[in-house]
Amino acid sequence: MKPGRPRIRTAVPLVLRRGGVPWDRQRPTWRDAAPAVIARELKRAQARPSGNWYVVGASRALREDRPLACEVAGRELVVWRGPDGRPVAGPGACPHLGAPLSDSPVRCGTLVCHWHGLALNGTPFAGWNPLPVHDDGVLLWLRLDDIGGEAPLDRPALPPRPDPRRAVATVYTGSGVCDPEDIVANRLDPWHGAWLHPYSFVDLTVVGSPGGREAPEDPEAPEDPGNPEGRADPQDGGFTVDVSFKLAWRVVVPVRAVFTAPGPRTVVMRIVEGEGAGSVVETHATPLGDDERGRPRTAVTEAVIATSDRAGFTVALRAAPVLRPLMRAAAARLWRDDLAYAERRRHLRSTGRFPG
Repeated sequence: MKPGRPRIRTAVPLVLRRGGVPWDRQRPTWRDAAPAVIARELKRAQARPSGNWYVVGASRALREDRPLACEVAGRELVVWRGPDGRPVAGPGACPHLGAPLSDSPVRCGTLVCHWHGLALNGTPFAGWNPLPVHDDGVLLWLRLDDIGGEAPLDRPALPPRPDPRRAVATVYTGSGVCDPEDIVANRLDPWHGAWLHPYSFVDLTVVGSPGGREAPEDPEAPEDPGNPEGRADPQDGGFTVDVSFKLAWRVVVPVRAVFTAPGPRTVVMRIVEGEGAGSVVETHATPLGDDERGRPRTAVTEAVIATSDRAGFTVALRAAPVLRPLMRAAAARLWRDDLAYAERRRHLRSTGRFPG
């Protein structure tokens, strides 16, 4: 095994990284991250159906006593839980005089307008019409057919997830001045990981990309561990990446992950080998509408669903209330940089200066 070679599976989940290449001496990845490659995979993602479903928040954010305000493509919307606990959604303005329903309380599953007491139980009333809504246990989705313009689906097409009884899930939400395509393009560029996020990722190598194109030989790169099953299916538009998650000092967790784009506004990273195999990170982009300067705004909602087959993972399950804020903080740190990436990409596109 070469020095610095990340071991994909070890007897203990953590590995002490020996040697390694400093940040400024790692192999440049700009040749591999060709604009044409990213643009091609972005186009393929945009051609996939969404059924007009948009992610609007985390399931945990929707309480029984108050609604959740959300916005999609400039439309004010509201979601609350009905008397049976299932979500109800519709326009965010009261049909009486336009009061913001997001500021109104929920009583016994009924949304009661705080201006004049008009009660909405989720059925049509005076021009107020409910919208299809889906709670998958982690995320909330709304179906907006007039915005999506596609053939509608009864439910959003969800990627496979770990068994919720053996997983810890958390959701990060943020927003930036960009379009959904800029968020998706960021996630379809795995080559930037160890350069833009050196505090989180080291020893990153893209070992397989769509169309069967593999990373060029590099004398400093890790040896191929030989796991053809872990490679992405070219038809899925996937990138296969060997990377080590950096925890502290030289302690890392090496894994093999596959990035795919199952829909026009979604990118999924799945760990296929190493610690936490089966864990997924789902990134969803939702258009919010224009800001006061006419610039597009997009929300990014990232669901991290972590699992492990180790017996000790039961401790993590019991500690989930403590782990979730830490997981969200880690995602927020990454998205501080990735939103800047997406915003810069959008700015260059809007000014005609984007390469390619």
